[in-house]
Amino acid sequence: MYTYNYRTFDLFHRKVASIAILADENPLWRPDHFSYDLWGSRAGLWFPCVKLLDYREKWLELEESTNPFASVVMAYLKAVETKGDNDQRYRWKLILIKRLYRQGYAKVDVIRLFAFIDWVMSLPADMEKGLWTEVQKFEEETKMEYVTSVERIGMEKGMEKGMEKGSLNLLCRLIAKRFKTGYESLPLIFTLGLRAEDIEDLGERFLDAESVDEIRRWAEEKRRARMQ
Repeated sequence: MYTYNYRTFDLFHRKVASIAILADENPLWRPDHFSYDLWGSRAGLWFPCVKLLDYREKWLELEESTNPFASVVMAYLKAVETKGDNDQRYRWKLILIKRLYRQGYAKVDVIRLFAFIDWVMSLPADMEKGLWTEVQKFEEETKMEYVTSVERIGMEKGMEKGMEKGSLNLLCRLIAKRFKTGYESLPLIFTLGLRAEDIEDLGERFLDAESVDEIRRWAEEKRRARMQ
């Protein structure tokens, strides 16, 4: 946050306000500054922070709010609350999706918020199909066909590819930093033929690997196995 703050100030020559939105699950972790001292000189940044977990005590306010961000916070809170309980997650996911239609948002806003809820409150494939059937039925009853099947398929593919690319890029940067090698060629080495579950496996292998070559060999083995 300190880096973002001073770089933004340097780029635009304007005062910058930094605010931290904490989406972790530790109620005690509440950072509010970064600073350091060196030879009598001191630099730092102090900033307000918002803890999403605190909104558990303000659920009624969230339900009554028409602010789209209220839907984001509600989805996050229920994702945390229903972790490991797919039946309850299914129930609350459907409730929150139906709420989007009743808030009077524009179609584009419903689709964007739907995409976030769909991602943060993920369910097993069979339950997702059941939920999607209920959403389609609800759309027909309310005559508000906002999230069509075509749009949903596009969201799923786009989100999956985006998440895979983001995860892979982060891993490649970590690998390059740990083994002091060039970053630019790593994505090309590891992307070919790898799936989302492979990228997760790669993240675990990275912790124990002793060289880039060891990770590269593992990627090659995975790729050959996929081709067989």
